[in-house]
Amino acid sequence: DVYKRQPVTTAVATIRELLGSKPMFGICLGMQLMGLAMGAKTHKIKFGHRGGNQPVKNLATNKVEITSQNHGFCVDMSTLDPDQVELTHINLNDGSCEGMRHRVHPAFSVQYHPEHAPGPHDAEYLFDRFIELIKSS
Repeated sequence: DVYKRQPVTTAVATIRELLGSKPMFGICLGMQLMGLAMGAKTHKIKFGHRGGNQPVKNLATNKVEITSQNHGFCVDMSTLDPDQVELTHINLNDGSCEGMRHRVHPAFSVQYHPEHAPGPHDAEYLFDRFIELIKSS
């Protein structure tokens, strides 16, 4: 059991150590690991998010993005300090957390797979945002 947890524990420790010194963009499990590194808890969602037509609302733009997902857990935003971490995206099917960003450090994440581009490049802007974080660091 300890052996199975070690890779995740190591990744969380590495993210915690690098947070603030390197720009970070977490995708899917990367979001859960980033959340854990910031002190969040995760929980199992009632129905897993699977497939290429999951509607996600970007809270900054109020636009709906059609996303590709494959996960059964999510970050519990109530376990994070809202002065430090902001909820950025929600799943419109169940209201669960689909994105967050650190308010101080150059770090953000989404629970879905923007690299898959199931819609009309709905989430391409996330990669542009990450490139800008890298350039400004």
